[in-house]
Amino acid sequence: MPIYDFQCTSCGHKLELLRKISDASTTTCPNCNQETFSKMLSAPSFQLSGSGWYATDFKDKPSKNASSKETTEVSASSSDAPAACKTGCACH
Repeated sequence: MPIYDFQCTSCGHKLELLRKISDASTTTCPNCNQETFSKMLSAPSFQLSGSGWYATDFKDKPSKNASSKETTEVSASSSDAPAACKTGCACH
């Protein structure tokens, strides 16, 4: 379940709440009991890493329309391979 940031516009009280996406929004401030408690817009607090993303896997690769010679030269290049990989490994 995601954690949402809430803030009351009357008293300024801020609170993080663990809520289901399908739950109705909480509007009553637990501090002043006014109906001015609303969700704040905030940045996500996680970072995606690993392979499978455009910048790491596809950005510098030739398109499918490139000639087979160009594709072979890029595939044989060891500079793109991670340090643990060897030329001809299954991942390249």
